[in-house]
Amino acid sequence: MSSTPQDDVDPTLAYPEPPASPLWHRQGPKPRPITPEQQRRNCELLLRAQYTPRPRSPRTTKTLAEAS
Repeated sequence: MSSTPQDDVDPTLAYPEPPASPLWHRQGPKPRPITPEQQRRNCELLLRAQYTPRPRSPRTTKTLAEAS
């Protein structure tokens, strides 16, 4: 019998991490860097998309059976 108590051993730490998928490693040419103007526009669009509420279609008071 071992001298270490088994209650405080985390079973998730007993196995090594699996290797990364080959899909994570980029093959081929590197992407073109974007210009500062493109970076500024992307930032503006991202901020607008995050904080602008989406337009909602007005709800009708009729049920589907009444509408047809």
